[in-house]
Amino acid sequence: MARLHRAAIYSSILISIYLLVLFDVLPIPLIDASVAQEILPVIPWWLLVSFGSYSLWSLGWGVFTFRDCPEAYHELLQEINEAKNDLRSRAVTVD
Repeated sequence: MARLHRAAIYSSILISIYLLVLFDVLPIPLIDASVAQEILPVIPWWLLVSFGSYSLWSLGWGVFTFRDCPEAYHELLQEINEAKNDLRSRAVTVD
């Protein structure tokens, strides 16, 4: 089973349980109903904010730990020069 299928199944199960609890079809044990009705509507927003903060942290960490690759830089410049020379040999104006 692909990762997408697993994620879709798990998320659909969690969403259906959330909706059943939100609309009082399933009771939540050990929690007062009034407290549950105050907390449950804000859970999707909390998840959205949590995902956004995780995404920002992940991007920031990726930028912070980004390594320089001087050999890749020189290899790319060499490939660009080869492409320019190939185009010039075919009478294409470059630069």
